[in-house]
Amino acid sequence: MDEILLVGAGGHCKSVIDVARRAGRSLLGILDRPGGDGGMLLDCPIIGTDDDMSRYADRVEFLVSVGAIGCASTRIRLYDRIKSVGGRMATLISPSACVSCYAEVGDGTVVMHRAVINASAVVGVNCIINTGADIEHDTTIGDHTHISTGAMINGGCRVGSGVFVGSGAVLAQGVSVADGAVIGAGAVVLRSILAPGTYYGIVK
Repeated sequence: MDEILLVGAGGHCKSVIDVARRAGRSLLGILDRPGGDGGMLLDCPIIGTDDDMSRYADRVEFLVSVGAIGCASTRIRLYDRIKSVGGRMATLISPSACVSCYAEVGDGTVVMHRAVINASAVVGVNCIINTGADIEHDTTIGDHTHISTGAMINGGCRVGSGVFVGSGAVLAQGVSVADGAVIGAGAVVLRSILAPGTYYGIVK
């Protein structure tokens, strides 16, 4: 497997570095936003900026390592920029995650420690399935979506693109969530959400 080049330094990047190390993947380094001061993040060197993507496009796999809390626009912009220079995306799965052999996980997605993706689930591209999240059977997760720590997405759900599901939130069996919606931490979603917006508490 090719080395991975991470795009975006910060707190989420530290978690991605840890997953990569535990998964035995080799990291070339990190590209940070212009104006950064280089250096190291944990044991991984910052070797350039976003403007350097094209220099590496033919010899690495990329992974967007910017977190997405409430808004996926930065992750989408970086993903699109990588693709525009011909870059290939890595898919990174923690060895402590449980991903069914009957599930599908898209390019550019990272599945963090102890996450579960069950049989016949489909996860799109450039997603974050964060620590301890559970994606149950027959659920579809759209592109560029972040399922936060400890969230529970029950069977048969349809979660759109660019959605943020907060820590510990629960989606009941079979509900749908519109593109771009934000589900607050600890929310319990008992009905389908048909329009983008921010939803918290018990949604019924």
